[in-house]
Amino acid sequence: MKLTEEGCLLRIFIGEKDRYEHRPLYEWIVAQARQQGLAGATVLRGMMGFGASSRIKSSRILRLSEDLPIIVELVDTEENLKAFLASIDHAISDGLATYEKANILFYRSRSSS
Repeated sequence: MKLTEEGCLLRIFIGEKDRYEHRPLYEWIVAQARQQGLAGATVLRGMMGFGASSRIKSSRILRLSEDLPIIVELVDTEENLKAFLASIDHAISDGLATYEKANILFYRSRSSS
């Protein structure tokens, strides 16, 4: 896949316990992104955070949470990311999505040469 210099970044903030179709929601989102041919996806696990419920989730030993924040970052073109988000929106009952322009500096793989 070839990406132009002007791409976009979609971030989806969810909880580690969130599920869809009997699997972790973040796994399902990444699988959908790959199936739909997006350029890339990364899942990050947060140490601490809170969302719309204002409940703090932390990895501190005394307040060990089993529902730490998860961020799924996806990179592609604006059109592809907007279509992707529309296709998965129904699966996200609790969370936040942000969208921003991104300058693509390079997009390459050793195996594609």
